[in-house]
Amino acid sequence: MDVEQFIDRWKDARGGAERANYQIFLAELCEALNLPRPDPASHQTAENDYVFERGVKRRDSEELSSTLRIDLYKRDGFILEAKQSRASDRPDQPRLFTDQEAASTAAAEGKWDVLMRHARRQAEDYVFRLPADHAAPPFILVCDVGYVFEVYADFSGSGRAYSPFPDRKGYRIRLEDLRDEAIQDRLRAIWKDPQSLDPSKKAAQVTRQIAERLAAVSRRLERTHPPEEVAHFLMRCIFTMFAEDVDLLPKGKFTALLEDCLEGPESFAPLLLELWKKMDAPDHADRFYSLFKTHLRYFNGGLFHDPRAFPMTKEEIGELLAASKHDWRYVEPAIFGTLVEQALDPAERRKLGAHYTPRSYVERLVEVTVMEPLRADWGAAQLKAEDARARGENDEAVAIVRAFHKQLCATRVLDPACGTGNFLYVSLELMKRLEGEVLEALVELGQADTLGLETVDPRQFLGIELNVRAAAIAELVLWIGYLQQHYRNRSEHPAEPILKAFDNIQQKDAVLTWDGWPHLSIARAASSEQRAASSEQRAASSEQRAASKGYHIYC
Repeated sequence: MDVEQFIDRWKDARGGAERANYQIFLAELCEALNLPRPDPASHQTAENDYVFERGVKRRDSEELSSTLRIDLYKRDGFILEAKQSRASDRPDQPRLFTDQEAASTAAAEGKWDVLMRHARRQAEDYVFRLPADHAAPPFILVCDVGYVFEVYADFSGSGRAYSPFPDRKGYRIRLEDLRDEAIQDRLRAIWKDPQSLDPSKKAAQVTRQIAERLAAVSRRLERTHPPEEVAHFLMRCIFTMFAEDVDLLPKGKFTALLEDCLEGPESFAPLLLELWKKMDAPDHADRFYSLFKTHLRYFNGGLFHDPRAFPMTKEEIGELLAASKHDWRYVEPAIFGTLVEQALDPAERRKLGAHYTPRSYVERLVEVTVMEPLRADWGAAQLKAEDARARGENDEAVAIVRAFHKQLCATRVLDPACGTGNFLYVSLELMKRLEGEVLEALVELGQADTLGLETVDPRQFLGIELNVRAAAIAELVLWIGYLQQHYRNRSEHPAEPILKAFDNIQQKDAVLTWDGWPHLSIARAASSEQRAASSEQRAASSEQRAASKGYHIYC
């Protein structure tokens, strides 16, 4: 059976017989994609690494003693949970109904959304029921037999951060999508080599190559220019390259400018200076850039305010050109800042790429401190919204989801020694992913694909850093990371100005002065035990005050 035959065989599946059909469906999918079929199950559960109906034990706290079963399990690969909906409940089906029938159909499609969401939760629960020597699989697959697959991934190894893969726009694979060879290759990789799909691996390689190029340019420019000015110049270049690859600047135009300047290096500085001044011009009439023959977006934010462009040799421009030709959409901000700081600091260049906190370590810490409380609140909001929807109160369900989104946008994360912003960026990325789920829930409730002007953005991520260069890089990292996540969740460009001066990264000492609370003076006279107790009370008081203002602060 090939893919076309597989699609033809299952395209008219009407649903309603999940237990009878899902094993046949998945076995034939494996055949169509030239993948090994699942193994026969053994009575020795420990040997069942790629089987249907893989048993997992209930927790001791659960009263029931029956074994739970994963629909399809592949060790170190995925947990798959299968359902089979009725065709009439599925979204994206052609309809010709009266208004009353359309309302009934919308309610049925809401049941489909709930069906898939419950299947995902069930699969996520199975992750923590696996044997202790089984790692959390990188993928969770939710399958509606004969209709669609939903793909979620978590490469951190924690099993706590599954999110749509590769992004919110492409995580659903419909039956007819299997004709796409890229989709076929993705599914084969999930089965055979799931870690090869980890985007951070490609991103780390790209990021390191770019940092090495920047180090070469920095070395040359610092022979004749102050290091701090060189650093700011290169950060403007960095953002310009990124803006080109996400279409905030005309596609390929900045790279073409660099190529043209190879033959006439003397034109580089004036052309670049004019470009940056146009990007910083608030008046739309002043933002027409003759070389690109187009109006530019308004960036602001201070990055391009009063810019300086250095004259460069052909060799220096060539290094920038090589960096520009990388796909900046895949730069990994979680290590980018550290590598760039090392690239720009002569004392650090010899160990370029050797010292940064691995992304997985950062993510595990952020998951526990920031995301678990937010996900718990989101789970509660989802249950309330589902209940309201089941009662026919769609407006109430929308209000519940929007209230959680408002809470998400009010959450503040503080790193009082932020360095180049790695921890802040990972917090931003994970909160943007969660925002994508909120957006998806609103679309399922019939709302437009927008959250309005309120969104998770860099203003919520606060950093304090003594090093001037690191503080500047941290701000750049947050903006690049924010824009990357924006385009993975949404199609439209962010509102202008693209960059905003939030002053969220402050270059100063993180040691705080006394704020005038009366019980601090009492604590000075107390014993060490009393001081400890007073400290705990102050911490609780801080949390209460923060909660009363409608936001949380995580340090």
